[in-house]
Amino acid sequence: MLKQRTLKSLTRAVGVGLHSGQRVEITLRPAAPDTGIVFRRVDLPQAIDIPVSATAVTDTRLASTLSSGNAKVHTVEHLMSACAGLGVDNLYVDITAEEIPILDGSAASFVFLLQSAGIEMQNAPRRFIRLLKPVEVREGSGANEKWARLDPYHGFKLSFEIDFNHPAVDSTGQRVEFDLSTGSYSRDIARARTFGFTKDVEMMRANGLALGGGLDNAIVMDDYKVLNADGLRYDDEFVKHKILDAMGDLYIVGKPLLAAYSARRSGHALNNKLLRELLVQKDAWELVSFEDAKQAPAGFAQPARAW
Repeated sequence: MLKQRTLKSLTRAVGVGLHSGQRVEITLRPAAPDTGIVFRRVDLPQAIDIPVSATAVTDTRLASTLSSGNAKVHTVEHLMSACAGLGVDNLYVDITAEEIPILDGSAASFVFLLQSAGIEMQNAPRRFIRLLKPVEVREGSGANEKWARLDPYHGFKLSFEIDFNHPAVDSTGQRVEFDLSTGSYSRDIARARTFGFTKDVEMMRANGLALGGGLDNAIVMDDYKVLNADGLRYDDEFVKHKILDAMGDLYIVGKPLLAAYSARRSGHALNNKLLRELLVQKDAWELVSFEDAKQAPAGFAQPARAW
């Protein structure tokens, strides 16, 4: 049987929120089978649980925000991406503020935290959402068109194309494909950092965003070039970060997908719109598990490789 996974022990980190600039402590705890990933606002007078689900997403401006009642948790996508890449099903995430810490701007620190805690198999079948027919969402037209799509696939792969019309971005790879069965998430995707432009920073900060952002946790560009002294971690780091984000956004559905995701100029809003469209089309998917782990797609049967 292909089993669900949680952590062997708890692990902690301290950082700041990318948008709020607030100091936040995060504690990752093991959870029982079929718990899923649950964020817990332990800073509130009474701790409030915020389980992940596509319909719990209430804001997608520059990040994915989940809500339960009046409690919110912002910028969950990088941690969710690490959980997807390492195959973690059940987890409690205790936080002392309303935003997940940005750490180094990628998912690498979360991968390190999860792997240092250790990943433990649980005596319950891992359930997948298997695509039976294509599901697609589109917005805009012509040069402004953006779209995201899921197709049936025995495994999980993602292809993404960006178009920023910026010299620093244009000189890098703008399309990438990542297949969980042949690639290493930790090595190939997890280290790609979020990015932004100096021309947008003043506007964002006037709107209470990007208050914790800087060169130590983001790729920052002026009108012509990357300002980070150490340059890029990957030749195609911009588009790889979009793959990282998409993996996190898609994992908010609550279960791993058996599908091929493809997108052009998509983002948090369109990714969530795609999940909601998927859930509405009941004939487009089914829930499956694998009694024989050998029948599962490559990349799912073994815990993710280390660095």
